[in-house]
This record gives sequence, C-alpha cells and structure tokens, in this order.
Amino acid sequence: MDAPPEKYAARSEADVLALVTANPFAWVVSADEGFSATPLPLRPRLDEAGQLTALAGHFARTNPQVARLRAVPRALMLFMGPHGYVSPSWMADRTQAPTWNYACAAFECDITFDEGPEATRAVLDDLIETMEAGRPKAWRTDDIGPRYEGLSRGVVGFRAEIRARRVVFKLGQDERDDVFADIMAHLQQDGPQDLARLMDVYAAARE
Repeated sequence: MDAPPEKYAARSEADVLALVTANPFAWVVSADEGFSATPLPLRPRLDEAGQLTALAGHFARTNPQVARLRAVPRALMLFMGPHGYVSPSWMADRTQAPTWNYACAAFECDITFDEGPEATRAVLDDLIETMEAGRPKAWRTDDIGPRYEGLSRGVVGFRAEIRARRVVFKLGQDERDDVFADIMAHLQQDGPQDLARLMDVYAAARE
C-alpha cells in the first residue's frame, strides 16, 4: 500500500488512533470472485508500545461476507474522518481552485474469526462500553438479561491484524497563508467544526 505524500502524513500514531476511535463506523471491503462490503463499528487493538496493530469487530452470521472472508481472509478497512468541500468563493483570490480537505485511513488486514462465546462477549462489551461511556443511565450488556444468549449467537467476532496502512491528513498544508486564513475563517463560522479543528491542529505543518 503506497504511502501518502509526506506533507499529508499523520503527525503521530496518536493522531491515527484518534481518527479510528472518533470515527469507528468503517467499511470492511473484501474480494474473492467479486467484491463485498459491509459497514461495521470497529475498535482498535494496540501492542505494548501503544501502536495500532489490529482492529476488532463483529459480523452478523447471516452476512454472506462472513463465508467469503473465511475462504479468503483478507480485507480492507476504510475509515473516513472529518472532511469537507473547500470553495474558492470563500477566498479573496478568485483564481484558486476548489478542493476537498479530509482525514482518512485504509488498513489492509488479515481476518481471524473467533467462534468462542467469551471472545464474542469481549468484542461486544468493549464496543458497548465505549459507545455508552459518559451517557446518563449508561446501558450495559448485562441489562439485556437472558436475551443476550440468543442474540449473541447471531453474531461472530473477529480480529483484523493490520498488514499495511495508508493514512492521509489532507488539511490545507500546501495552501498560502492568505488562502488558508480565508478557508479557516469560513469553516469556523459556517463549516464542519471537526474539520476546522483538525486543520488548526495541522496548521503548523504547512509549507
């Protein structure tokens, strides 16, 4: 998997992890005789050094992609972070061209399914506890009671070991100071605030 241009590279592994954690609903794309794609919530798995080495999730057992991944256990996990159209109408210099600023990540992974109920429970608990964190009257898996056993049999957990990655943070690093200022002024007033915040973070990396 080709690396992005250096100017669009992540500043750190922490930025990659933040992208994946804040935008967990990713496309899982695989290919055998044709293409299959399923959007799924995915959770990061780190090694002892804090590096992102794997992703974990679960499929519905009835999903045809499960059988295809058992036969050819390779998939591409696609995460889209903050993004937005950048219009030349925002700029004093009308000779500028439109563009799109964004952060995204693609991970080429080897998939391993784990049929054990303990493994499935661990994947589900991790996802639910993360998504419920900070909510009033946060829900827990135990709240579902005896229904859990029947529902959990309908899913299968998996671990996706990352073999290659391509992470891009295209956030105006190559814009002139005046053009970048015009873009930021518009986004901060009337644009995607998550994109504006991320562009502000990466502003120091501009040429």
